[in-house]
Amino acid sequence: IHNFLYIRKTIFRIMPKFNSVIAAMLLFSSLSAQSPQIEFEEYVLDNGLKVLLHENHSTPIVAVSVMYHVGAKNEQPDRTGFAHFFEHLLFEGSENIKRGEFFKFIENAGGKNNANTTNDRTFYYEVLPSNQLELGLWLESERLLHAKIDTIGVETQNEVVKEEKRLRVDNQPYGSFLAEVNKRAYQEHPYRWTTIGEMEHLDAATLDEFISFYHKFYVPENAILSIAGDIDVPATKKLIKAYFGPIPRGKEKIAQINIVEPPLAAEIRDTILDDVQLPGVMMAYRIPAQGTPDFYAIELMSMVLSDGESSRFNKKCVEETQSAMYVGAFPFSTEDPGLSFVFGIANAEVDPSILESEVNEEFEKIQNELISEKEFSKVRNMLENNFLGNFRSMVGIAENLANYEMYFGDANLINTELDRYMKVTREDIQRVAKKYFNKDNRVVLYYLPKENG
Repeated sequence: IHNFLYIRKTIFRIMPKFNSVIAAMLLFSSLSAQSPQIEFEEYVLDNGLKVLLHENHSTPIVAVSVMYHVGAKNEQPDRTGFAHFFEHLLFEGSENIKRGEFFKFIENAGGKNNANTTNDRTFYYEVLPSNQLELGLWLESERLLHAKIDTIGVETQNEVVKEEKRLRVDNQPYGSFLAEVNKRAYQEHPYRWTTIGEMEHLDAATLDEFISFYHKFYVPENAILSIAGDIDVPATKKLIKAYFGPIPRGKEKIAQINIVEPPLAAEIRDTILDDVQLPGVMMAYRIPAQGTPDFYAIELMSMVLSDGESSRFNKKCVEETQSAMYVGAFPFSTEDPGLSFVFGIANAEVDPSILESEVNEEFEKIQNELISEKEFSKVRNMLENNFLGNFRSMVGIAENLANYEMYFGDANLINTELDRYMKVTREDIQRVAKKYFNKDNRVVLYYLPKENG
């Protein structure tokens, strides 16, 4: 359960528009009219670096971020985990920043920083007092131009990543869930491995391989610099030109991932014996990529099924039959066609087949009957409220601008994507339920306690 909470937190961090605040939702029936427009300026440096600037004087802080278009899907099958590894490695320092000093600069300035990696991109940011904007630009330009990749740093971060995997995957109940699902749901596409990758691949990699990965993907034309907060745009542009303008383009062309995974054609089922106390029922359905009309409908359908105490899974499986302590449905936002998951934990003495049957019944209901107007209104209100969350922090604005620009070439979707969700009809929800959520398009895993195996 603890591991699933971590997974759920990670999912919502990757998809911030779905980190719902249900109590607030009940207070608003039409929030889209209240959503502020995010004004921003965009341009491209001569070296290919895209720049997004949002000026906002509501608080004296600034978020400086760089998003790189490199994630787990850009790795080789025998060298998985590189993108996530670099999320850690690029805090090691640079030619001008000694090992361990990156964080000290931030802390001494009264700021904070972090990074995250997905299948498709890596994101770094600093949140600083606005008078420390130049510090953030210097740190990120050093990461891009002068990162120090040596044996000491690689060995140090290798141990850090191994410990992270032990804590969050190997030693957590259901911790292998994503890895076990992915390798069955995909046979060709690089989504078949997880972002944390395999530790033996990192152990086997040479220093030259890490250096080559850095020089290939961490280049201006593969990055977006997104800044939001208390800035003066003309002055900020001058600083950006000074720190990022001299950085040369990369020397190696980055090939687009164009692998098309063939259909599953038939249901895949398996049983995983794990150190768990309660049985788990895990499902994964193949779905289209983010940004497609069907994906928006799938997100709304998933909210009907599992968002809030009044959701269908909760009412049926947790409250009515008490077959489960939790059942959730969540689609992953991915650049290429991906997966929508069901994660269920059965109560003690409940056969997982019973829980699976109840989940199947709820899918069948959505396939056979339109959801009610009440449910439809609820999830629309929740969406509107979630979109307000995009504007609650400067780093949230910076990240969303970069995401929209990187994936869709349109940063202004931060202001308009809600309209795409509002176009989804009850009929669309029923249609995608029929099209994608059938047995021939899914992987089903039962997690059982080892002693019951």
